[in-house]
Amino acid sequence: MIEIKFIVCGLLCLIFASAIGPMVLLMCKKLHASQSILHYVDKHASKEGTPTMGGLIFLAALLLSACFLLEEGSFFAWFAVAVTFAYALLGFLDDFLKVHFHHNEGLKPYQKIVGQVGIALIVAIFLYLSGRTSLTFFGFSFDIGWAVIPLVVLVLVATANSVNLTDGLDGLAGGVSFVYILIFGVILALYGAKNAELSNLAMISFGLCGGILGFLLFNCFPAKIFMGDTGSLALGGFIGVVGCLSGLELLIPIMGVMFVLSALSDIIQVAHFKRTHKRVFLMAPLHHHFEQKGVHENRIVTVYIIVTMAVSLAVLVGVLAVGI
Repeated sequence: MIEIKFIVCGLLCLIFASAIGPMVLLMCKKLHASQSILHYVDKHASKEGTPTMGGLIFLAALLLSACFLLEEGSFFAWFAVAVTFAYALLGFLDDFLKVHFHHNEGLKPYQKIVGQVGIALIVAIFLYLSGRTSLTFFGFSFDIGWAVIPLVVLVLVATANSVNLTDGLDGLAGGVSFVYILIFGVILALYGAKNAELSNLAMISFGLCGGILGFLLFNCFPAKIFMGDTGSLALGGFIGVVGCLSGLELLIPIMGVMFVLSALSDIIQVAHFKRTHKRVFLMAPLHHHFEQKGVHENRIVTVYIIVTMAVSLAVLVGVLAVGI
């Protein structure tokens, strides 16, 4: 049974995000913080100049949700918030450079990776030193010892980049993230009945969901504002760090299957092109391939959300079946 406090937190964050959305939009317009569209993404030419850095909307809501952390065992939740903002800062630097120089290239790829790995290493070493080296998977729990360090680094870097790659259509990354985090939050809330740390992680998950939903009011097609790397790296960082702190990181690639497909399609495209100079997809990541095939972006976004919801609900049913 989901406690009312989680629902209240989510609703308040939704109202808050909806209220500050117009102010963030106006601020981005005044600062000329607009998105530059890559020349080969011809179907998005009309989106040139759309304000970016809209991720600030749900990041503010995430901070608001942290105000509900009045119980014991809130350190992990605050740690997750800090890591999320660390990834947001990395994304903000990338967005700032793009806006400042008026092109779609911000930080160098190696600079992004160094930053992401650096943050992930802090999380990994913290978990190892605190003795949080056990993984839980549908009722089974096993300790992996020092191997938690490379696993956590892999998970955080993968989630940050996967969400970032999925952020290519109006409402896509936000919609898929909302469904994923909402159902993951329900799982955390169920486990949290016996664990205050997981309960607090559930609280910020519901709060972030409210913030994302408020953001989507301005990001659904046609988008008035994009989340930017500020938002996509933050969401990926949140998904990764909450999964790792809860010991449920093995659920991430299952529930986040559409994030996985975005990343895999991009990796396959690049690797195959370098080897053969031929493309597997018309354009990568996968959602752009479907778009090039003539599928409207609203249909693509809807399918991505439905698949994420179906798989995530199946995982939730599995968790309930094996017992909490």
